[in-house]
Amino acid sequence: MKTTELQNIKQRYNIVGNCEALNNALDVALKVAPIDLSVLIIGESGVGKDILPRLIHDNSPRRREKYFAINCGAIPEGTIDSELFGHVKGSFTGAINDSQGYFGVANKGTLFLDEVGELPLATQARLLRVLENGEYIPVGGTDIRKTDVRIVAATNVNIQKAISEGRFREDLYYRLNQVQIQMPALRDRGEDIILLFRLFAMQMAEKYRMEKVVLTEEAKQMLMRYKWPGNIRQLKSITEQLSILSADRMITPAILSQFIPQDQETTQLATIHREGDHSFENEREILYKILFELRSNVNDMRREMTSMKKQIEDVKVGTAAQASTPLPTTQLAPTNLSPLTSHISPLASAEDAEAEEYVEPEPENLNVSDWSRQALEKALTRNGGNRKKAAQELGISDRTLYRRLKQYGLDK
Repeated sequence: MKTTELQNIKQRYNIVGNCEALNNALDVALKVAPIDLSVLIIGESGVGKDILPRLIHDNSPRRREKYFAINCGAIPEGTIDSELFGHVKGSFTGAINDSQGYFGVANKGTLFLDEVGELPLATQARLLRVLENGEYIPVGGTDIRKTDVRIVAATNVNIQKAISEGRFREDLYYRLNQVQIQMPALRDRGEDIILLFRLFAMQMAEKYRMEKVVLTEEAKQMLMRYKWPGNIRQLKSITEQLSILSADRMITPAILSQFIPQDQETTQLATIHREGDHSFENEREILYKILFELRSNVNDMRREMTSMKKQIEDVKVGTAAQASTPLPTTQLAPTNLSPLTSHISPLASAEDAEAEEYVEPEPENLNVSDWSRQALEKALTRNGGNRKKAAQELGISDRTLYRRLKQYGLDK
């Protein structure tokens, strides 16, 4: 771009500065203006991103059509779809008439979506459809409407991080990012900081008819060394404060230090934190924890089932042995029986066996549920009702014991 043309553009849009990064951003904006592509403007908050969309619209074939600038972060999440895509009468409380929405009203024109990174995911899906084929459905409606709108978007959000966290659609990012323009931060613009300070000081002097504040050389160096987390917006605010509050019109570093914050904030691109939001990394950790707990529970259940199967097999083997070989009166219960069956089988002690004649044992009840119930009752009796000790004696977990007590009605 020729220097003369560039200076004319700066004068027309009241752009102050000569840094190479700023000139490059203006050059890209003018080149893409006649071509009907979506543009994504990247930059920190307060760098002046809102100038470029107007410049693009005014130098495009749509210059005679409507231009709307919409701050997506300022519209409540519950009404943003209605604001952008319109609604039909009666679709929600307060919808007393049909509304075209911005996409309907701005047909053939340009929409500037500022802070596009704050759009809800559902609205992002609607926006993607409009960008791809120009179609949208109003809230509460069924008819598909068509629109021809050029989108220029801007954001101070780190889009790549938002995509990785699931807060921004990757396909929408590539659709918006057909042409990207990077607006430089104020701290990277060198002597433009001094030019902007002079502009704001002059505006204050003319507006309120006061003497203009002037910086000393040391104060200029101090301004240029500061990080400016608030960028141009912060510089303008400090200049206005100096113009009003400083009794001395010659601003020295000592005076300037009273107006520049000492705790320099971060200069990284901002990230969105709405109330109720959470990090997906933390959510993954929670899900992993739940999965590990579930796996542990499944393993416990497997061990319990294996133990139960073994106990049942032992009972069957012991019962078969008793049926085939009668026990002598001086013998105790077979040693290969499990603890469960030893509690269940009502065998006499050795001393009682010597005093009494052998009596043919009655057929045992082979119902496993009855055996389990009797074992629980005896274990609880021996341990004085202590469920934890009873569970340890039976070789099962506390959870399994409580479940069986409830099953047999013994939990009261």
